Parts: sequence; structure tokens; C-alpha cells
Amino acid sequence: MAQDTTAPAAEPRPAETGLTRELLLQGALPALVAAAHPEVRLLSDEERAASLRAILDARPEHGDGLWVFAYGSLIWNPLIHHTARRLAHVPGWRRSFCLSTKAGRGTPDNPGLMLGLRSDGAHGLGCTGAVFRIAEELLEQELDILWRREMVASGYIPRWVPIEDAAGGALGAAIAFTINPKGPTYCGDLPEADVVRRLATARGGLGTAAEYLFRTRDGLVEMGIHDPFVERLAHLVDLELKPAA
Repeated sequence: MAQDTTAPAAEPRPAETGLTRELLLQGALPALVAAAHPEVRLLSDEERAASLRAILDARPEHGDGLWVFAYGSLIWNPLIHHTARRLAHVPGWRRSFCLSTKAGRGTPDNPGLMLGLRSDGAHGLGCTGAVFRIAEELLEQELDILWRREMVASGYIPRWVPIEDAAGGALGAAIAFTINPKGPTYCGDLPEADVVRRLATARGGLGTAAEYLFRTRDGLVEMGIHDPFVERLAHLVDLELKPAA
């Protein structure tokens, strides 16, 4: 596992991608998704609020704030106010490009792919990423931002997962947005060639699928995390994007 790191209090980083805190607060993301995915039923405000309330009601620890686990774009574009960021490992789960998107980073004619957190079984290596600490007094405000971002439809299932530090020591629990295998955008295990093609060519209103991949790789590297799965795909997509000699 990578060397542990802990970051001091931080404001949300300015987004170089199209997804911003302001866009989420304005409620523009559901309209973007609805235009590209008319077949997908979006969650109502009441359903989204109930989902958030259910997570907080199941909170395993109470104290000065809580952790949110990041394994994809949350690492490099969190958009939430947090008091700390550190490396964390989640056993039993793995990254997978298993969420098909016709909006944001793809189109109906050329859907992109985004990461989901999938069950890795009892003998898997688990997933190493970042956890962000949200202060207790900001929970309602900042978790609302996260739910507006991740729970537009039913593509993810938010749940509490156990987290460990770099040495395998318990850090408690964190909220993670795991993939919903019964969700309307779940695409399972695609052949690697299809994954590479979609990541190399898809583009939507929030940017390219390639940018999403490369920035995830760079965010992991910045934290000292070596992920062969992400790095291999980034290498293959980079080769696809290079002009022929």
C-alpha cells in the first residue's frame, strides 16, 4: 500500500472540469442527465433527502465530523469543504469502469464510462483512495452537495464502509458511493478494448472521458497510490490518442 499522507484543512479546489459547486447548487446536473438519459428515472428532491437521512441514521460513529471515501473524480475535484484529506484503504471493494454515461462525459451516440466501486470479494486486494473529513457543523450543507452530485438517479448506492490507514490500522468508517448493479447505467465488465475506445473517444458537456481517466490517475499518483488497473488504462488510452507516426 502507498505511504500514508494527511492534508491540513482545505477549501474546495477550483474545478478545471465542467463540474462545479455552483452547477450543483443551481440544480443543473439533473437537467443534463435527463436530456441524455430520457429513459432513466431521476430521484426526486424528497427521495434524495430520504437517502441522505438513511445514511446519517445508520452512522456508526458520532463525533466531530465524518469521513467520505473518494476513489475517482472526488479525489481531484471534491467540491466540498473539508478539514483534512488522507490516504485510506477500503477492503473488499475495487475500482471498475462500469458506469455508462450518455451525459457529462459522453453522448447517446458515444457513451462514456465512469468509475464505480464494486464488490471485490473476500480475497480481493481492496481499493486505496482518499478520505475527506467533513466537520460536524457543515455535515448538512456539504453532504447535500455530495448527494446532488452522486445521487441524481440510482446509479450508486451510498453506504458505510470500513477504512484503514496505510499500515492496515482501522480508521473507522466512511461514506462511499458504491455501484448499483441493478442501476440503469450499470454496464458490468466490458472487454478492455471497448473500455479503452470509449475512454479515448467519448466527450460530453462536462468534458472528455479521457480527462476523467487521466486526472484520476494523476490524483492517485499525487497521493503516492499505485493502481495498476487505472495506470494500464491510462497508458492504453494515451496510445490511442497519439497521432500515428
